[in-house]
Amino acid sequence: MNLSELQESLPAYAGDLRENLTRVLRETPLTDVQAWGAALACAIASRSATVVRVLAAEASARLAPPVVAQAKAAASIMAMNNVYYRAQHMIGATHPVGLRMRVITSPVLAAAGVTRADFELWCLAVSAIAGCEVCLKNHDQGVRRAGLPGTAVPEALRIAAVVHATAVTVDASEALG
Repeated sequence: MNLSELQESLPAYAGDLRENLTRVLRETPLTDVQAWGAALACAIASRSATVVRVLAAEASARLAPPVVAQAKAAASIMAMNNVYYRAQHMIGATHPVGLRMRVITSPVLAAAGVTRADFELWCLAVSAIAGCEVCLKNHDQGVRRAGLPGTAVPEALRIAAVVHATAVTVDASEALG
């Protein structure tokens, strides 16, 4: 299944998602690395096997393999960080983190050809899906410090919202038959 087929598979009540998928992925001011990296990371965060397969194939057709690997790494590290930091925030704690996060370091990103700004943007998008306020704020600041234009954050949030809604709708459709 490709992106067009995924869009066509959405039920009639999700017509807005069909249009929004095109808008956020094909009519975006973000670079392909920013948009498709965010889309893949968000698909993984949304946990729909169908959506992950489709967006992984689409991202792999547009991005170099090391960039795809880093988008997957962003989803992976944020799956851990969103839980940890959201829980810390909820209980009002500031315990030492004590978790390994080398994937976020500049040498690892540079070796993959990914900028810190792009990785921060992907992490922000994943954090929106997870609802981690601390991570959202930190990655928003990271995106701004890295010098991305002011439009980058809302574009990444749109990708997160549409990819997540698509994942929810696809899984519900599959479950309901």
